[in-house]
Amino acid sequence: MHRLRLEITSDPIHLAPVRRQVEAFATSAGFDETAVCDIGLCLNEAMANVTRHAYGGATDKPILIEAGFENKTLEIKMRDWGNGRDPSSVPPKKDPLTPGGLGMVCLRSLMDEMVFTKQPDGMLLTMRRRQ
Repeated sequence: MHRLRLEITSDPIHLAPVRRQVEAFATSAGFDETAVCDIGLCLNEAMANVTRHAYGGATDKPILIEAGFENKTLEIKMRDWGNGRDPSSVPPKKDPLTPGGLGMVCLRSLMDEMVFTKQPDGMLLTMRRRQ
């Protein structure tokens, strides 16, 4: 089983480097270019949402990202220690031209599975994409 573990802060400066690392991980696991782009976009949106919503814009809070590949499935876990609100309960966005709210649309449509698990001190997002 292949594994990747990244410990970062909620600073948006980490978005591009982390996205590139996870995209390289997905490529090494055999995902095609379209799937790799989808996975990178979803991770980027999820990380931005943690900074914006779970941490209220704070850029110095911890985020733990773990990725694994097994049985033709990529699993990405993202743990934060934010406010613990479950964003999956937010109704889907109706108007794509209105700013904001597209992160959840991406996660719902581009990943095979997305599960938010409330933690005593934050949230754990598990995303899965099958080959």
